[in-house]
Amino acid sequence: MPDIESLLKEKRTFKPAPEFSRQANWNKKTTAEYRKLGEKSPERFWAKMAKENVSWFSPWKKVLDWKPPFAKWFVGAKTNVSYNCLDRHLEGDNAWRRNKAAIVWEGEPGDTRVITYAELHKEVCRFANVLKAKGIKKGDRVCLYMPMIPELAIAMLACTRIGAPHSIVFGGFSAEALRDRLNDAEAKLVVTADGGFRKGAAFGLKATVDAAVEAAPHVDAVIVVERTKQPVEIRPGRDFWWHEEMAKASTDCKPAKLDAEHPLFILYTSGTTGKPKGILHTTGGYLTHVTTTFKAIFDIKDEDVYWCTADIGWITGHSYVVYGPLANGATTVMYEGTPTHPGPDRWWSLIEKWGVSIFYTAPTAIRTFIRLGDEHPKAHDLSSLRLLGTVGEPINPEAWIWYHNVIGGKRCPIVDTWWQTETGGIMISSIPGAVETKPGSATLPFPGVHADILDEGGKSVKGEGGGFLVLRHPWPGMLRGIWGDPKRFEETYWGKYENTYFAGDGAHRDKKGYFWIMGRIDDVMNVSGHRIGTMEVESALVSSPDVAEAAVVGRPDEITGTAIVAFVTPRSSVHPDEVLVGRLKQHVSKEIGAIARPAEIRFTNALPKTRSGKIMRRLLRDIASGREVAGDTSTLEDFSVLAKLRESDED
Repeated sequence: MPDIESLLKEKRTFKPAPEFSRQANWNKKTTAEYRKLGEKSPERFWAKMAKENVSWFSPWKKVLDWKPPFAKWFVGAKTNVSYNCLDRHLEGDNAWRRNKAAIVWEGEPGDTRVITYAELHKEVCRFANVLKAKGIKKGDRVCLYMPMIPELAIAMLACTRIGAPHSIVFGGFSAEALRDRLNDAEAKLVVTADGGFRKGAAFGLKATVDAAVEAAPHVDAVIVVERTKQPVEIRPGRDFWWHEEMAKASTDCKPAKLDAEHPLFILYTSGTTGKPKGILHTTGGYLTHVTTTFKAIFDIKDEDVYWCTADIGWITGHSYVVYGPLANGATTVMYEGTPTHPGPDRWWSLIEKWGVSIFYTAPTAIRTFIRLGDEHPKAHDLSSLRLLGTVGEPINPEAWIWYHNVIGGKRCPIVDTWWQTETGGIMISSIPGAVETKPGSATLPFPGVHADILDEGGKSVKGEGGGFLVLRHPWPGMLRGIWGDPKRFEETYWGKYENTYFAGDGAHRDKKGYFWIMGRIDDVMNVSGHRIGTMEVESALVSSPDVAEAAVVGRPDEITGTAIVAFVTPRSSVHPDEVLVGRLKQHVSKEIGAIARPAEIRFTNALPKTRSGKIMRRLLRDIASGREVAGDTSTLEDFSVLAKLRESDED
């Protein structure tokens, strides 16, 4: 098989502004030193980060115990995530943070709460005692099925305080999906709410929990937060109101001294078929990874107001809404609702209202706002912003430029981050005070991360070239397994190349050594013997002034092997017709070559996405090929999008 070809030639570069570099947590010199140390000895680099950024109750005897594919980091050390996120900010030189805002929360209807570090500490201790009173002990699993409200972060931190691994299930999953996750983890307690608010209406959660728990025999208790005040059934002896239990609980709860490898959380990812995978992360290594990457990549300062728009039900919310920010003593913003309610400027109004200085969001959201028009962000004062970030999918260069110009006012560095649920934290990203950026490239691996690109035969692609993205050395935030299924863990992530983590993504390295993520290997198209990544064709389409968003898939073709089918959302002012089809095909040919010219272009008002903002190309492949949509669709954000695409296919 030939290497994955790179057709996109992006020449624009953006150097770190001298004034930003001067104040950066990691400048060019620091980053170069850390990179050198990380290349020579990842263990020494991560041990240095662990000492500098994490508080330990007792030291480690060994930095890394590596018996492929099973790793243990900081062997023998003891720590506690809740202590690192709370207690240490209330003691000694950090005691001034007692009255600093830890969480700034806004509900979709406009209600707000600002919770200081001292207040958050009290609430977490209270709920830790509630869990204990309900019989939860160290090692017991607790499931959190909640909207984006502060009680979700409180419950997470309470679990970590007593050593009860949490399993957060996004509050939009069905009763069947919740039941499967409860049973796989053998969860003993569920924390939920009566409901939440989304798109201007209250939605329910408790009835879903009731249906799931009917077939989840390990669950002994359900604790319910009153959010919407809609009527719910409270079953005596099993169901308890959060506020009533909290009123009875003490604010005194010492953090458990937990082994560095003590299970911290299980987070389920959907497979294309079969049961979901329970990704297991542990305490010390994960905490070191997210605390260090957050400090360096987001250049966090005490005066910053940081907002990551991810739902806490996804790994981005775990690592960079809650644990990374709070371990660094930062102010983290949580927003309950949708980006466009009650109007298309809701996010920009929140940035202006709360003085957000660091903003981290998904490329799919950025492309949605491009489609809605520049007038909405331009109606708000976004001058508080000083750093922007992207996560979730590769960002198209033109979307990057729009983000830089319109949202960042041409002054904010952009950190384009690549990582996965399985990696725990960011693996490839620019360091804003140190690395020159290119639109569309995640730039370089983080110090201590040994990323590489391999060909089909497992040989490293030297210099410029494309292939399979892999990680050659263990890292502290790495998954420790799939819950209850070590064989699946070995086969899925370590089965392709010996002792090497296979990420499942295609990537290209340019002449400068920068990494360009080209999408999932499953999405690579073999067109007339050329292996082409979906990202590059999508980027070419999005670079047209007519296009807001595009997703590209392949369908079988007798002549070329694979024919490229593009699903395109035009900008609001553009009329989709055959003239536009011809113009876009010609545009792709001009931008990246005739080999990438789509055989077919279909127009759609929206693309099928997961609730974390990723385009579900698997579903589009089925539609493009005229097949019945198969596999797991439980993570689909809006089923009506799929129905409309099916209708247009039948037409």
